[in-house]
Parts: sequence; structure tokens; C-alpha cells
Amino acid sequence: MAQAPALPAGFGLPLEPRLPRIGSVDAVALEERAATLSRRSIKREAKMFALELAVRMIDLTTLEGADTPGKVGALCSKAVRPDPSDPTVPSVAAVCVYPNLVPTCVERLTGTGVKVASVATAFPSGQAPLDLKLREVEEGVALGADEIDMLIDR
Repeated sequence: MAQAPALPAGFGLPLEPRLPRIGSVDAVALEERAATLSRRSIKREAKMFALELAVRMIDLTTLEGADTPGKVGALCSKAVRPDPSDPTVPSVAAVCVYPNLVPTCVERLTGTGVKVASVATAFPSGQAPLDLKLREVEEGVALGADEIDMLIDR
């Protein structure tokens, strides 16, 4: 397995001494700028672009203990066609499920452009030994996940 690159010097903790100090906020100027922005209109094309981009960036997620292949299949259908009455609405980015349901997603989403994501590393707590976390990530990839959402034990 590939190792992550080492961080350059200066990336250790604590970060506070390296962060720039933020001065006081000019409340009058802030209120004036907010008022100016609230009166601006955004062109329809820009609104449509932003809305489509937002939809294309969504991961539909179900992480319930009672998830079933049927429920996940329905979520996959929604991911491909978020609004069945409007074919111009783009597909979302991915469907995220527990590792045991990755094969269901892979079967339903192959060829659609929607990715399959899975959680790993002892979701939701992240409280597991490193070797178990690594095996869980490897298993998710082996099952066909395009993306693994990992938790860290802070």
C-alpha cells in the first residue's frame, strides 16, 4: 500500500503561532457591504449554473442500521434522477453507504456516472486499532467503492 508523503517542516501542532492575527472588524463597513450585496441581482444563467453545480456535488447518504438492499437501490435511483419529472436535473456525485451495501450500489450505478462511496475506519467513532481500519478501507475498495470516507480518532 502506498504511504502518504511526509509533511514539510512547520506543519506540526500547535498552529496558533503560525496563523495570522485577525484585527477588529469594522461593523459599519460590514453592514454596508452586506446591504449592498443583498440588493444585487444574480442573472438566471448564473443561478442555474450554481444550482446544477450544487446538485452535482451532493453525496446521497444512508447510514442506518436498518438499511436494506431495496432501500439502497431506491436511493441509487434517486441519485441518478434526483427529480424524475425533470430530466434536466443532473445526477448527484455519489451514494454513500456502509461497506456491506457497496455491491448493491455498484450493481445499480455502473455506467451512470454516479460514484459509490463507503464509510470506513470504525464509523462513526473511529475508535479501532489502525490495522483494522486499514483492512476495512481495503475491503471497501475491493467491494467496488470509488471513495472511502474515513474517520480519525482525535
